[in-house]
Amino acid sequence: MKIIFMGTPDFSIPSADAVQKSGNDLIAVVTQPDRPKGRGKQVVFSPVKKWAEERNIPVFQPVRIKGDTAFLEQIRQLQPDLIVTAAFGQILPKDFLAVPALGCINVHASLLPAYRGASPISQALIDGADRTGISVMYMDAGMDTGNIIQQEEIRIAEEENAGQLHDRLAVLGGQVLSRVLKQFAGGKPEGVPQDAAKATYCSKIEKSMGEIHWEEKASTVRNLVRGLTPWPGAYTFLRETRMKVWKVRKWEYFTNNTVPGTVLQADRSTGLIVACRDGAVRIVELQMPGGRPMSDLDYLKGNRIEVGTCLGRTKSGE
Repeated sequence: MKIIFMGTPDFSIPSADAVQKSGNDLIAVVTQPDRPKGRGKQVVFSPVKKWAEERNIPVFQPVRIKGDTAFLEQIRQLQPDLIVTAAFGQILPKDFLAVPALGCINVHASLLPAYRGASPISQALIDGADRTGISVMYMDAGMDTGNIIQQEEIRIAEEENAGQLHDRLAVLGGQVLSRVLKQFAGGKPEGVPQDAAKATYCSKIEKSMGEIHWEEKASTVRNLVRGLTPWPGAYTFLRETRMKVWKVRKWEYFTNNTVPGTVLQADRSTGLIVACRDGAVRIVELQMPGGRPMSDLDYLKGNRIEVGTCLGRTKSGE
């Protein structure tokens, strides 16, 4: 088969590897345009572009596929049998999906129809899910609505964060895709329709989602931190200074009529314990502006936090 691969971030790399090693002909790679990054606004290539150039594979970088008739014609001239996508970053229009004879397939980081959309890894953790997985499915005009070719489920570890789960699912995505590509050797797999009644959706993660609301349950706070680590990061305020929270652990501590956000303990033996609506959490790892991530115990060696201090925005900061 002649295959075009479409992907952009690190998540895509194991899937790109799977295509290249499948014995098929990887004729081109499509990725997002180069973007300026960092304070110096230096233009950087996507991980997939770097991967393709190291292997001398032709790269296309359309700014917006929808409405780009010249790019559509370029893809038609390549006459791909199959297009494979994994975290490409653009919605593909109908006329593009119709180009390959065997269709377009996508590697999606959830057990569809659960968590259709842009942020299935983070949202599963925020929701406190204990299982997720990879779905390889046909693409159609809907958002992750096509027939499923193959799925594989994994358990989510109790303290796993989004970065760690991302890396595991990226590898699993490549493994599942490899098996799916072998199925195409025997003809086009039919796929199984999704149950639309069971569909759930997740939107794009925004930085504003990271603020911790201590009036939530301890489990909710913990899952928010897991779901937004390492990016965009969860945070709170200590005496009006923004403090990034890298890791929290649920703490067995009874609170009765305590204002959520109140520091219950802050010492070098116990750590930084904070009240929530129904209990407490320990802030295990934190980062202050201009500093590096550190454990709460290390931070408390050189910084005093009084018991009774209330974390979060003050009224003047709202």
